[in-house]
Amino acid sequence: MPLSPRLRYKLDRTLAKFKGLFEGREAQPRPKLCPSCGTLVGAGATRCHQCGASMTFSMAAASRSIGHLLPTTSPATYAILGFSCILYIVSLLWTMRLSGFEQVGGGLSALFNLGGINGQVLARLGESAPLPYNIAHPWRFVMAVFLHGSLMHIVFNMWVLLDVGPLIEELYGSARFLFVYVVTGIGGYVLSSLTNHVSVGGSGAILGLIGVLLAITFRRQSASMRMLRNHIIQWLIYLILIGLIPGLRVDNFAHLGGLATGFLLGKIMMDRPPMSPEERKRAYLLGWSAALLTAASFLIMIYENFHSS
Repeated sequence: MPLSPRLRYKLDRTLAKFKGLFEGREAQPRPKLCPSCGTLVGAGATRCHQCGASMTFSMAAASRSIGHLLPTTSPATYAILGFSCILYIVSLLWTMRLSGFEQVGGGLSALFNLGGINGQVLARLGESAPLPYNIAHPWRFVMAVFLHGSLMHIVFNMWVLLDVGPLIEELYGSARFLFVYVVTGIGGYVLSSLTNHVSVGGSGAILGLIGVLLAITFRRQSASMRMLRNHIIQWLIYLILIGLIPGLRVDNFAHLGGLATGFLLGKIMMDRPPMSPEERKRAYLLGWSAALLTAASFLIMIYENFHSS
């Protein structure tokens, strides 16, 4: 009895599979997805025809891979938050090992010094110092951005970061947002060290984000932008007044340096996510530069601590 065409087709496919298995025949090349933008490209393609990314390695593909480990919304904001909190926990445990967990003073002073970090610990981890010392140890310009001096210090800064950060990150994209945060933080500590201050904290970088927003409101002249600009100016006045309160040890020069750097970047950078392949490449280059600079500063800090101990 002859086989039906359908059954003959299935039998031929099965025999072909077994033949390829025993003969070691390689499978037919198949199209693949671009690791950067997800576009379907040809089996032999070396670059994506849509975004131009390399099919073997690219900054965009690496960013996409790392992004899977972070929250889908505002990943750079939460990465900064996580890194800052980890450094605070490490510094707090180190402080407790040296001097215990002590609450200094009473009233408002006790509140702001709760969970205070030992000055020796901050110096070892990378607080910003006067300019001659910082020039000899440039990694301090970066590490100081992620260090905090007390529990209230980090809580307030991270609260403002979570309020402002996602807005800027959505507007500029995660890569450029990370670049802005790190560069404005460095700008703040350059001015701080020029005025011989010893300081830590992310407030200079956060004022940098506010400076970016301020620059955007001057570029866009709608009613909503004018209203936002007025609110930002009110915020800045409150921060200046808070900085004048005796005993709080607020580094107004770091704030001013971060604000000015952020305003300058806001004037230069386009206030929208990168659109073209060239813009995306530049954005990834900026983001990876900031990330690698932070990682290198962290590794140098660890090396200097182990080398000096």
